[in-house]
This record gives sequence, structure tokens and C-alpha cells, in this order.
Amino acid sequence: MLKRKLQEVNEPELFQDMFPYSLPPRIVFDHEGVDLNGNFSERNLRISDTTFRDGQQARPPFTVEQVVNLFNLLNKISGPNGIIDNSEFFVYSDKDKDAVLACLEQGHKYPRVTGWIKGTREDGSRLKWLGETGIKETGLLTSSSDYHIFLKLKKDRRKALEEYIFMVEKTLEKGIRPRCHLEDVTRADIYGFVVPFVQKLMEISDQVDDSLKVKVRLCDTMGFGVPHDKVALPRGIPKLVHAMRFEAGVPTDRLEWHGHDDFNKVHANAASAWYYGCDFLNSTLCGFGERTGNPPVESAIFEYMSLKGTKDGMNTEAITEAADYVRKIGVVIPHDKCLVGHEAFTTRAGIHAKGLDSDERIYNPFDSKSLLGRDPQILLTDKSGPEGVVAYVNNFLRAEGLLGKDDKVPERDVLPIIRWWSEEYKGGRITAISQAEMKEQIGKHLPQYSKSRELGSA
Repeated sequence: MLKRKLQEVNEPELFQDMFPYSLPPRIVFDHEGVDLNGNFSERNLRISDTTFRDGQQARPPFTVEQVVNLFNLLNKISGPNGIIDNSEFFVYSDKDKDAVLACLEQGHKYPRVTGWIKGTREDGSRLKWLGETGIKETGLLTSSSDYHIFLKLKKDRRKALEEYIFMVEKTLEKGIRPRCHLEDVTRADIYGFVVPFVQKLMEISDQVDDSLKVKVRLCDTMGFGVPHDKVALPRGIPKLVHAMRFEAGVPTDRLEWHGHDDFNKVHANAASAWYYGCDFLNSTLCGFGERTGNPPVESAIFEYMSLKGTKDGMNTEAITEAADYVRKIGVVIPHDKCLVGHEAFTTRAGIHAKGLDSDERIYNPFDSKSLLGRDPQILLTDKSGPEGVVAYVNNFLRAEGLLGKDDKVPERDVLPIIRWWSEEYKGGRITAISQAEMKEQIGKHLPQYSKSRELGSA
């Protein structure tokens, strides 16, 4: 492995051809690919959580009680094998610290409670507090692009590197594992600053016990990452992961990805990092996070199952429980958000509804009932067609236990309801038909089913 020297510069390298600011950043292809790290059955893929750190930056503050309840749900989802390995916490305010202590008191093996502080001397007191709690790992914010080093921190590369190394060594002295967060790495000078810095971290790691060896988090702070293997650095995620593994010497089990959704690539980018050699994927419940959000925990879980072919002890139905709790405390989840939205498994299209009625595998992507505790649903609008009305009636009666799983109501029996539905939209209706309205119509027009009259009067 070639030893890289820090490239000291008088002016910041801002890559303005790639990041013009007056336009979206350019995607540059260099047409040189890198290999997948595709031995997924043997790799120890893990999910980490930042709901209580980055997720907190996207919403009004959680109460301590809410943090504990969500932390317990993460434990429930993670299962006994710790697929959700750890959760990170701010340790700045008294409330932050109360939440950390309350989560530690839960006694869970997973997710492990980890900290988050800045990689500067001013956070020495927070590091001291972490040591007193017995926490064994903390994130250190180590900004890596010249945008941050020169324009935010008002330092040069040498001073930034020296400050970061100082904090890494102080963290190790406390018996705490440092996890260096390379902020804005997808806009950084990879060979001029990032690789020399990370090589130094690996040298330090060679001198300490395995439990203290430095971890490296690749932070796509502005969502600039691109998942294609022929995209040039610093934006190309496959090449970035490859550089960390083979040029900086970071083992896959100490390499982590943290992304943002500014360009609507957040999960694709996270999955790409997994594919090419990051074993850890950082995420938040429902994808909450600064500005546009982070990779969703639930999406990471489904990606894990897709790669591994197993749940590995995870309780995926608790994902729905967590989403319901989030809504209960006043957080809005988009109705069509995959996996957790109210209507994630709902169709309005007549063709889709008819397909669901024939065999739900046609228009339901997986067994949502067994994995998430959610049946596919039909919602009637003017686009549903007569087929949608028939399918709705069949699904409703099956759910009520009034129709066998493979039985169907003859379409002629549903004609009065179809006529009612048609007249509603001919009259200018612009809202969906509610379940209560359909319940009334079924009770009125299908008295031959045992409880239909009761349904109509309910």
C-alpha cells in the first residue's frame, strides 16, 4: 500500500468544475470500474442508527421518554443478533445526557449506546463525561473537505489533521473507541487529505487493542454521492469505498456509510456502499435527518434481507409499530412513503385492484402481512373502475370473515354498489370513497352475507 503524504495547500480545493453552485453538481465519469465486495453471505453487514442525533436535527426535540420508547423499539426490531448494532447520541445539553443515561438503564445489548462529539479540543469535557458513563464508542466529527476545513473551521489541512489526531488519541486514552466521521467526504480531496489522514488513523489503530481500533464513517453530508462504479472521485461511492479499503487500509468491518437525500439517492447510495465494502450502514427511523433526511432504517433492513436471504432474528413487524408510535407523537410520515406510509400497500387503480383480488403477488411486492403486519389495501376513487369496486368488496368481506380466502362475490351482486360509486363521481366528487361509506353500501346491497345488515347499521 502506497504511503500518501498530506498535500498542504494555500488555497482550498473546491472542485468548482464539479460543484459550480449556480447549477446542480456535475456527475463526472472516468470510465474505470471497481469490483463489488459481493461475498454477502459471509460479510458481517450491520446497521447503525442516528435517529437521536441526525434525526433530531430534522424535527422538534424528542422528550426523554420518547427517546427511550423509540430506543426500545429499535431494540425490538434489531433482534438478538444485533443487526442494528448501535445508536448514537448528542451529549451536549442536560437533556441529551438524561436521554443517554435513560437508554443505558434499559440494559439492552443492542443497539449499543454511542456518543457524538466534535473532533476538537473544545469538546474535551464531553469526552470526559462519556468516559464516566462507561460508553465504549463515540463519533468524532472530523470534517474532511476544504469547504469545511478552510471556510468553516478557518484552518489549513495540517492544523485540522493535527487537531483530529489529538482528539483521537485523547479518546483512546479514555478507553473509548473513536469513530471518525469524515464530514463532506464526497466533496473532499481524497488523495490530498482524506487518504493521508485515514492512513494515520490505521497506524494508530495498529498500536491498540482490537476493541479500540478506529472506525471510519464516510459522510455524504450534502448528498453528492453517486452509486455508479465509473463515477469519478470524490462523488463516486464505489471508488470512495475502494480507496478507503485498498489505499487507506480500512477493514470492511470498521467502515461505515452515512448519507443524505438532497438528490433523491439516499438509499441507493447507502446500498452501493454496502455492495462495495462498507459493512456498516448508518440510518434513521423513517429516514428523518438534517434537511432531506438520512437512509431509512427500515429500507436498510429490507436491503439486508434481500442480500442475506434471511431476517437473522429481526422483528420486522416492529417497524410498523415504530412508525405508528412516531405518528402518535405528532410526526408526519408521507402517506406513500415506502414500507411505513399509511398507503404504502394501497392501490387506487382498478387494474391493480383486480390483480390483487386474483393473486396479491401480482401487485404486492412481498408478503406485507407476515413481514410488516399489513395487508394490501384498495382505496376507491374515480380511477378505480368497476373492477376496483368488486375487488374492494371481496377484500372487505374476507377481512370481516364473511368470505372465504378464495371465494368471490359474483360481479352481478355488486352492480348496485358499482352504480352508486359511478354516480358519486359523475356528480363531481373529488375525494376517495371512505371505508365507512363502503361498509354502509355493502350492508345495504349484500344482505345475503351473514353480518351484512349489521355492517350497514354500524
